[in-house]
Amino acid sequence: MKGWDIAAIVTVRISSDDSLMFQLPATDIAGLQSKSAGIPWIPLTVSGQPEAEIDELESKLRNIISGEDMSLPKFESKYCSELYSEPMVISTNGPINAIVTGALRSDYQKTRIERMANNLGIISFTPLWHHDPYEHMIDLIRHGFRLQFTSVSAEGLDKKWLGKVLDSHSLTELNELAEKYRFSIDGEGGEFETTVIGSPWMNNQIEIKGDIIWFGKHGYLDIISSILC
Repeated sequence: MKGWDIAAIVTVRISSDDSLMFQLPATDIAGLQSKSAGIPWIPLTVSGQPEAEIDELESKLRNIISGEDMSLPKFESKYCSELYSEPMVISTNGPINAIVTGALRSDYQKTRIERMANNLGIISFTPLWHHDPYEHMIDLIRHGFRLQFTSVSAEGLDKKWLGKVLDSHSLTELNELAEKYRFSIDGEGGEFETTVIGSPWMNNQIEIKGDIIWFGKHGYLDIISSILC
């Protein structure tokens, strides 16, 4: 919308079981989002260890920021068969000036991304910062984004939400539950995770199939397959 040239989409993958900075579930779907939009995709793996993970990311981004071509190893995903299966070279066609992230309210995330950007000599943009949570969710629907719930971890959200797509009806229900059980309607506190399966900047929709894994009070969608359609 700003008219900027998008050099690439970077996805951070975590090699451990947790991260204070980055999302874990369904991150490989970003590869299909990039493919649908015709934008280079750069998946980078970090440890997930507090403080170390942002330093690891900074180190891996440094050559990309300078505009150097990047050699990516063979990519393996159990549910994204359409992604590249051979080593590839990604070119960003010149130096990068800025990084855009989707932080909403986490000072922990925003300050560390800004520190990293400063070290790399680029600008950090967080265009959604402190947007009203309910208006943010309405805007996603209004502008044609399709989000699918891939994990839930809050009281009031049961396993029927796993795999559900956000629309005006489900947002009304989500808002009622958020008010009753006092959780954040945009999931910024970790109450749930979603995956974008359709958007104005994507040329194809993503179809996800998976099994529901439920632990009594929380669970996730174990993705089996995902394709562009």
